[in-house]
Amino acid sequence: MVSIERKYVEQMVEHAKEEAPYEACGVIAGQEGRAVKLYRTANAEHSPTTYRLEPEEQYRIFIEMEEKGWELWGIYHSHPAFPPYPSARDIEQAYFPEALYIIVSLAQEEPEIRAFRIVEREVREEELVIE
Repeated sequence: MVSIERKYVEQMVEHAKEEAPYEACGVIAGQEGRAVKLYRTANAEHSPTTYRLEPEEQYRIFIEMEEKGWELWGIYHSHPAFPPYPSARDIEQAYFPEALYIIVSLAQEEPEIRAFRIVEREVREEELVIE
């Protein structure tokens, strides 16, 4: 079970809606197992079906996180027209086994959010509790 503050969920949903019909993406920094900051990034793929964190933004974010003593807590992206489950490409590009992968789906009227651990192409869903 993983908990996240409602404000971060709201920020992810807002970002997903703003970027639709393209996938939105970003990074969540953490400290002591809790999310502490959400960073929106540009989707370098600019695609409705794939995402890639913009490399220069990702670099700057990782430097700031290191300077503040934060760790990579999560990576989020949206699925504007598909369910919130990792695609084959999402699984292939899950380069950070320590990260929680959060997917915001806009496929239904009400956004749906699910979280996963992806380690060596094995997908395990985590219960996400919104505080």
